[in-house]
Amino acid sequence: MARPLTVPSLTAGADFVLRPWEMSDLPLVREVAADDYIPLITTIPSPYSEPEAEAYVRRQWERAATGTGYPFAIVRTRDRRPVGSIGLWLRDEAEGRASVGYWMSECARRQGVAGAALRTVTTWALHDLRIPRVQLLVEPWNTASARTAESAGYRPEGLMRGWQQVGDHRRDMVMYARLTDASPAEDS
Repeated sequence: MARPLTVPSLTAGADFVLRPWEMSDLPLVREVAADDYIPLITTIPSPYSEPEAEAYVRRQWERAATGTGYPFAIVRTRDRRPVGSIGLWLRDEAEGRASVGYWMSECARRQGVAGAALRTVTTWALHDLRIPRVQLLVEPWNTASARTAESAGYRPEGLMRGWQQVGDHRRDMVMYARLTDASPAEDS
């Protein structure tokens, strides 16, 4: 069994902090449960129910406790409102790889929040955790997420045909990656 992990608090720019999930984050789960896309690509319960939302938060804690990854809530510092999620997943850590995934509530989109969170987690993973490669997947139509990945120094590596089940369909994904030996400027 993998070692338990402690999810740290990380500063993501001047306006946001990444921290472990808390039961006080249930309003965020309720908000994104109504999103058309987020419940398809995550375990966010839809339709929303309080017991299922609590189970979602407990799953985030379990991921850290079982050593499978670092789940973070993205929280606005001025009012402590959670506005999104980002996670670093360690399934392939023994091979020198980790994966990252993120989502934002509607109120936090198009404001650079995801980019700040992704840069923070990526830098932490590459430099502090010494993971040589951090990768993420984006559906080809999702230009906002592709721009977010590229703004954080990720380079597209190729189309993975029929890679992932999303809702009722297998979907293509574009693989993006950052490597320890490449600076964001070199990757751009």
